[in-house]
Amino acid sequence: MNKDVLLSNIDKVHTTSMGIDRIKKNLTLNNNDVVGYCKNKILDKNCNIYKQGKNWYCEIDNIKITVNSYSYTIITAHTIR
Repeated sequence: MNKDVLLSNIDKVHTTSMGIDRIKKNLTLNNNDVVGYCKNKILDKNCNIYKQGKNWYCEIDNIKITVNSYSYTIITAHTIR
């Protein structure tokens, strides 16, 4: 599926309060704007975006962000090696 679908709906990307806590912990972020942080990573031209099943996966800077393709909810983000 074309990554432009996710990019053209970037304004719909959000997460839950539990998602904020999970992402902050997984990425050791002090940033309170977790959604903004993730959106900036997704919008980076070097971000590798692909869809598998019901999720979008966005990989950049050793980080993998998982976004539900129907609700545009950021499910999680974690470092990859």
